[in-house]
Amino acid sequence: MAISCFPAIRLRKAKEKPLPTPSASSMSQFDRNHNTMERKRFDSVESWSMILDTDNMDSWEASEAEKEEWTADLSQLFIGNKFASGAHSRIYRGIYKQRAVAVKMVRIPNQNEETRILLEQQFKSEVALLSRLLHPNIVQFIAACRKPPVYCIITEYMSQGTLRMYLNKKEPYSLSTETILRLALDISRGMEYLHSQGVIHRDLKSNNLLLNAEMRVKVADFGTSCLETQCRETKGNMGTYRWMAPEMIKEKPYARKVDVYSFGIVLWELTTALLPFQGMTPVQAAFAVSEKKERPPLPASCQPAIAHLIKRCWAQNPSKRPDFHQIVSTLEKFDECVKEGLPLTSHSRLVSRNVVEKLKGCVTLSSSISIHA
Repeated sequence: MAISCFPAIRLRKAKEKPLPTPSASSMSQFDRNHNTMERKRFDSVESWSMILDTDNMDSWEASEAEKEEWTADLSQLFIGNKFASGAHSRIYRGIYKQRAVAVKMVRIPNQNEETRILLEQQFKSEVALLSRLLHPNIVQFIAACRKPPVYCIITEYMSQGTLRMYLNKKEPYSLSTETILRLALDISRGMEYLHSQGVIHRDLKSNNLLLNAEMRVKVADFGTSCLETQCRETKGNMGTYRWMAPEMIKEKPYARKVDVYSFGIVLWELTTALLPFQGMTPVQAAFAVSEKKERPPLPASCQPAIAHLIKRCWAQNPSKRPDFHQIVSTLEKFDECVKEGLPLTSHSRLVSRNVVEKLKGCVTLSSSISIHA
């Protein structure tokens, strides 16, 4: 039974003893110690889980006005082991209504007003976007809840972890062309759908791409995403420097092509299995991209057709980058060529006419044509 695998965490609350009233002279030190103790208490596994414990549902159930159609029924949620964590979040395995799920818990701090507002906004944005998206290559939203000081988002469980985790286990340059194309097609199809819905991801990277048991990729983590109508030509850098487009690094106006740039970096990751700008700090990578127009080095073993697509995606000028509809179409042609046993390089005049159409998608531009970043 699911419940036996992921038992709901039940905790006994210790009886609290009244604290002695500190003197005025020791109040400052007392406050510091108290705040430190509170942070440690809150950072414990038990405290995070206890907040969503169904034994504490009375206060939650009483707040009917805050419920949305996506509000989770916490009596149906069973929390298992933590498998990932960030500065303000933890992700647990769980069972929700007899289905394996991932439970992302976000801690909303009371001490830092700026951080509190930012995290609340990210939560609202992620839920608003995820709840309206439905595509095989977008992680499926299931439910969410707000039970301060912890908010949670429940999504389908992706058993194979992130694409970055998968690549870390591979030898450099070891992925086959078939595998590269299969994974790249999953990502680009998910992004094509996302852009068709008017959404800019703004933090597309291998750590935000998840793999399921069938090794299919799904785009995830929409905390920094926005509707293009609301964030078009806005300034600020919302993503991660190693994958961030130069216009966003420089805090210039940007649009959906920032995701295409990030996809170019991810496609480079697939061809190399390496971390982009390895040996640089994130800030050094950002400076190299935005000021020196540098990009990760393309290996000689990279298929010329794929290398050309990568260079188009990470072009310095956003208008020179393809959109995801073009990227999907190109990758599908490459995939067809591989399945037909046709190379992704130029072909001689000896090719018979009946395969010319198939070869159109396989032939790269002549090497004499310069490609500008």
